[in-house]
Amino acid sequence: MHESPHKPRAMGFDLPIGNDVLSARRRIEAMEQLLENSFSIPGVNYRIGLDSIVGLVPVVGDVVTAAMGMWLVWEAKNLGMPKWKLWRMTGNVALDTAVGAVPLIGDAADFMFRSTTRNLRIVKRHLDKHHPATRTIDG
Repeated sequence: MHESPHKPRAMGFDLPIGNDVLSARRRIEAMEQLLENSFSIPGVNYRIGLDSIVGLVPVVGDVVTAAMGMWLVWEAKNLGMPKWKLWRMTGNVALDTAVGAVPLIGDAADFMFRSTTRNLRIVKRHLDKHHPATRTIDG
């Protein structure tokens, strides 16, 4: 199978590296998949991701997932999203990080409060309105 040098493979699919809106959208969707929906808990069919797993490591896990969440905000900034949406997204990451830092309760909250999914929803609404050609079929 021939692979393009311009599209690194990640999580089983091509990860675009371009500066165009569609490439940014796909990177953001891939980050959300990685952080929130990478694995299924057997028996209950509940999806979790690295945010919930890495968050179990005190302090370091929360810092790592916060940095990954803020990368998504940075991508949104590069897309030209309004500042108020960026602040809302930053607030989602900050709340997830603050609650996640509380021992035990924070770990349970990481399973319920999905800041990356919320932020992806904000980005998708913006892109669907301002860049309708980048719409993808959710499935």
